[in-house]
Amino acid sequence: MLKNKHIIAAMLVAPILAIIAYFGVDLAVSEKPHVAKEGESYKLVPGSNCRYTSGICTLENGDFKVKLRSEQLTDNALVIKLISDFPLEGAKISLVQQEGKSATPVDMAVNKEDKKEWFVDLPAPTTEESEIHLVVKADGTLYYAEAPAVFAEYKTLFTEDK
Repeated sequence: MLKNKHIIAAMLVAPILAIIAYFGVDLAVSEKPHVAKEGESYKLVPGSNCRYTSGICTLENGDFKVKLRSEQLTDNALVIKLISDFPLEGAKISLVQQEGKSATPVDMAVNKEDKKEWFVDLPAPTTEESEIHLVVKADGTLYYAEAPAVFAEYKTLFTEDK
């Protein structure tokens, strides 16, 4: 079978054609990225670190990225710091404790003059299902996100009592 030159040629050409087809289909059917338009709203996607007790939650949509960092967590209060790659015009956040019940959004306070760091004091999450709802405004565009509040507690194998 390996003496047949047609089979050998097919074995060499098939992987090359498969790679060309893969990129060709991606180019033909994938959504083209577009610039955020002023006055529109876009959803921020929570990163995988939002689902675990990592202390940080990364939210992003294309080039726009914000990080929520749990600065201090006590039995009664949670201090969250928002760090953005772009200057923000404003930020509101709320902690939803029970599903189906909405919480009043709280304005975040700017921490630096470049408007890239914001902070807020919230009540501590009481359940595993607690969620953080965030809305930020940059260049006249709104970005919103819903993320689990599990990340607020920073816990690793080194911080657990054994």
